[in-house]
Amino acid sequence: MARLIMHLDMDAFFAAVEQRDNPAYLGRPVIVGAEPGKRGVVSTCSYEARAFGVRSAMPISEAWRRCPQAVYLRPDMEKYAAVSDRLMELLKTVSPVVEPASIDEAFLDITGLERIFGSPDDIGRHTKQLVWRELALTASVGIAPNRPIAKLASDYRKPNGLTIVLSDAVIAFLSPLPVGKLPGVGVKGQQVCARLGLKTIGALRDFGLAGLQREFGSKTGQYLFDRANGLGSDEVGVLSPRKSLSKEVTFEKDVSDPRVIHDTLLRLAEDVGRGLRQEASVGRTATLKIRLANFETHTRQKHLDEATDSDRVIFREAWNLFETSGYADRTIRLIGIGMSGLSEARRQAGLFEGPAANMDRERKLFEAVDRIRERHGSGSIALGGLRKPKKTDT
Repeated sequence: MARLIMHLDMDAFFAAVEQRDNPAYLGRPVIVGAEPGKRGVVSTCSYEARAFGVRSAMPISEAWRRCPQAVYLRPDMEKYAAVSDRLMELLKTVSPVVEPASIDEAFLDITGLERIFGSPDDIGRHTKQLVWRELALTASVGIAPNRPIAKLASDYRKPNGLTIVLSDAVIAFLSPLPVGKLPGVGVKGQQVCARLGLKTIGALRDFGLAGLQREFGSKTGQYLFDRANGLGSDEVGVLSPRKSLSKEVTFEKDVSDPRVIHDTLLRLAEDVGRGLRQEASVGRTATLKIRLANFETHTRQKHLDEATDSDRVIFREAWNLFETSGYADRTIRLIGIGMSGLSEARRQAGLFEGPAANMDRERKLFEAVDRIRERHGSGSIALGGLRKPKKTDT
């Protein structure tokens, strides 16, 4: 039986939720992200705003220049997450195999569901109608033999689109698409393709495996050749283990005060530690990311003797990396913490003393702290016993 994979992608999700919840925003350009006059980027914008050339990840200053008449809103992530949770529940009534790809998109394995819902077109329409009826939001759906083609198909007729690409139509669907649509062809890849005169996916495919490997290298060339021929994974619900977890903050104004850096790193360490515990993971390599006021970006790493999910250890290593980075006296635009080399957190029986038992006790402590923060807010409890930097001279 041929596999059928559905990719559902909500249309302008954050902005659409805001328009749904406030009828005064309907038909108006809505931009969700940073506030005008402050540093930051566009998170999501409505299709009315896109008509003015506004796009996700655009600096908010550029969005304001293009569309000053828009409604500018700060993201309400708690509200969006609640809508996303409801969306995923609805999708599970369509297929038992649902894999969330982000807060506003998911893959579904719909193989064999024709016996229940009818044709692939019927399944797609049923899913879109279900989302509209229950959430009053539109979604675009792509159905294809594998994940990459399904994702391209969902984007093909946005917004509120439905595109079916069956096995015998994959090459015809791919061939005229711009080469930049192909997964794995980024900015540099598009520059190489432009130099070679390869404008479409069909032209990329016709360039041949040998030519692609010569220009892109053996591994990337093979990957691009496979994708241009419509090959890709058809597995849904089999998630690859996360390799790293990180959090970062862009300051509204450049920062040089070590007290501000200290407190920011502390909050980021708490966020990273909580994320690791939620996924029952521990990390062995701590990374500090610093972006200076002149946009230079630098990283520092420390490989730990023991993998950890401890807020305290993560903060300690990040702060040490900051103090020894050579940039502690510079003005900083962005700072972040990451943990990589992740593995499964293993609990101890608790019968013996030692480092492992101590680590398990600390994990239980931080899990209790997580529950307090979930109930009373992230600022309700903080780590103690951590040294503060000296106040800077003014």
